[in-house]
Amino acid sequence: MTAEHDSSLDDTEKTMDGKAIRQRIHRYLARWRSIVATTLVIAAVGVALGVYFALYRPDQQVGDAAARRAIQAASDGAVAALSYSYDHLNRDFSNAKSHLTGDFLAYYSKFADEAVAPMAQKGQLTATAKVVRAAVSELHPDSAVVLVFVDQTTASVRKKDPEKTQSSVLVTLKKVDGSWLIAKFDPSA
Repeated sequence: MTAEHDSSLDDTEKTMDGKAIRQRIHRYLARWRSIVATTLVIAAVGVALGVYFALYRPDQQVGDAAARRAIQAASDGAVAALSYSYDHLNRDFSNAKSHLTGDFLAYYSKFADEAVAPMAQKGQLTATAKVVRAAVSELHPDSAVVLVFVDQTTASVRKKDPEKTQSSVLVTLKKVDGSWLIAKFDPSA
């Protein structure tokens, strides 16, 4: 073979090697495109599901079960806040405070110590509250307003007949560490 013939053979081999390399690159790119496209579709579906459950399904956080828990917490808290006995005030007030939070907890603590305790001890008073009906007025994932109807009986060692009162209370709840606590207690009538 001649040098010229060797040179054209090298050129043909180089051209064939170039074509083969381009074909391999094209196949790899085609595979990677499908892998990237599949990954993007899976990621998009994951994001869509995340948004759906985080933003568009808050009804699960404010559904019937959440409403029942808010009503129960408002009822239990109202009974605890309005019930006490002169012979175990500290226990009753501690129980009530466990249902309260924020500014209302501070207000209740001060009011119970400065007004209710002296009056209850002096008059030997016992107050018993009972929730007769309650309903949710507003319900959000971290707050709720519950209207509570309360019957309260106040008895005294010194009085023959106990005094009975009926009232309604608008109870504002806040969710603190997963528990509903009373943040505001507004007697309506």
